[in-house]
Amino acid sequence: MESVFVALLRGINVSGQKKIKMADLRVVLEGMGLQNVQTYIQSGNVVFESVELDKLWLEQTIFAAIKQHYGFEVPTLILKSNEIESIISANPFLGKEEENKFYFVLLKQKPDPNLVLEFNQLQFEQEDFHVSDYCVYLLCKNGYGNAKLNNNLIEKKLKVEATTRNLKTMQKLLEMTTK
Repeated sequence: MESVFVALLRGINVSGQKKIKMADLRVVLEGMGLQNVQTYIQSGNVVFESVELDKLWLEQTIFAAIKQHYGFEVPTLILKSNEIESIISANPFLGKEEENKFYFVLLKQKPDPNLVLEFNQLQFEQEDFHVSDYCVYLLCKNGYGNAKLNNNLIEKKLKVEATTRNLKTMQKLLEMTTK
């Protein structure tokens, strides 16, 4: 029985760095045995089916396939559709602000509680956040492009790998997993 997964690739096709054509990526992933591979926009969002259910194995295998095929490393995070749904519905800012201001910094590992305590002391003008076990919810009133609280800062402060998506992308990926 196959399960549906989402692979979130960090840092591809941003400012001309780590260029990967989505059509090529689909071929690479299908070549490693994944089925019904679909991509969404150019920023590394892949929905696929797999008989392999071990998310860590999938992350490592996709990471290795990209490194072998393209020659560079791309951090990879795998989620199931119910995890995406839970992350979206747990957003503490839902209904309080405009939805185009919501961002999700998806964490590959659960951060150390002491680092979370330190992180929670931070304050940013026009920005708010909430840290959960596997997501830092961002409210960026001036947009993510102008935010001081970004993926790199969160990775540095919490000492975890992460990748960021906006609400529209998260909703589209959830929709793609439930078709």
